[in-house]
Amino acid sequence: MTIQTDQAGAVSLLMMNIGFEDPESERYQTRLARFERLGVKLFGVANCLIAFGKMSAQIDRSETSMAALEANFCDSLVFPNEIQVIEDARIHAQCSSNPNVVGAPFIRFFASHPIFDVKKNHVGNVVLIDYKVRTLDDEERLHLADLAHLVERELVMSLMYQAQQDLIKQNRNLKRESLIDPTLGTWNKAAINRSLQIETERCTKAEKPLSLMFAGVDQIDKIRAVHGIASSDMVMLKVVSRIRSCIRPFDALGRFGNDIFLMVLPGASNLVATAVAERIRLAVLANPDQIDGESVQISISAGIISTDLFAGVDSESLIHLVEKAYLAAKKEGGNCIRKASPDQLFVID
Repeated sequence: MTIQTDQAGAVSLLMMNIGFEDPESERYQTRLARFERLGVKLFGVANCLIAFGKMSAQIDRSETSMAALEANFCDSLVFPNEIQVIEDARIHAQCSSNPNVVGAPFIRFFASHPIFDVKKNHVGNVVLIDYKVRTLDDEERLHLADLAHLVERELVMSLMYQAQQDLIKQNRNLKRESLIDPTLGTWNKAAINRSLQIETERCTKAEKPLSLMFAGVDQIDKIRAVHGIASSDMVMLKVVSRIRSCIRPFDALGRFGNDIFLMVLPGASNLVATAVAERIRLAVLANPDQIDGESVQISISAGIISTDLFAGVDSESLIHLVEKAYLAAKKEGGNCIRKASPDQLFVID
């Protein structure tokens, strides 16, 4: 083909962008076959092929059918970037000695029309093949040009669709990134608040309890002051990992403040939330951290609140109350859990 060598990469990229990167995929064959069937019907030829690059790449390597022979024939030709018609291949200089002409399958007629991309690069051809001598009149030449144009439009539409899908994906990723704390990989404050609102409404409608937990590392200020921000961030990352190992996949974990985590536990009663908080406390306490060669004991303080004890309380009030429970745990010296209670705001465990 006359597709230039320096355009080969562009052709491959084009095919990949429009979903033609896998020659054996059903999607690839289906999209090409639509135009090929139209060409056969329109021109009354034995076969119509849409060629992008090597035709043999579109055929099963183990196949020895007529389609494979026709593909090999196309691969042996040089396609110009303008319409080409060979009425009798046996007397044509380019084809007369071709094994697919002088031998099986005895191809006699060949016509091609170039396919261009949006930058007017020659990327493929519409090919007509027949096994008898024939002509292509002016009207049929126009029809062949029309068919090539339809294929070009398909390429443009496919590229536009792919570009749209890429934008949707990028927007989705950007939206997710805007909700993630960049240091810890948890939800940020806006995202965890949104999760709380959603779960509050969902649990209320389903008449299920909802629990919240505030938690913070007791030693984080000292670690930051003595060892620096990088070390304190590393400690927070390890605590995040231990918290995640103790909660369910659908529980939400977010960084509510600089050093404070908020966990939203849908469906968890006060009893369950207390057990989860204790499991987190023990998981953190059981794993001292090595900081600058020094073993540092890590502990957390936590406050919890549950809607089975505070029925009808909105999400903002739940945050206010669970924060008070957390502050009470901090005042107790840390490494403990405090629960918000309607009749006695904090019950000491």
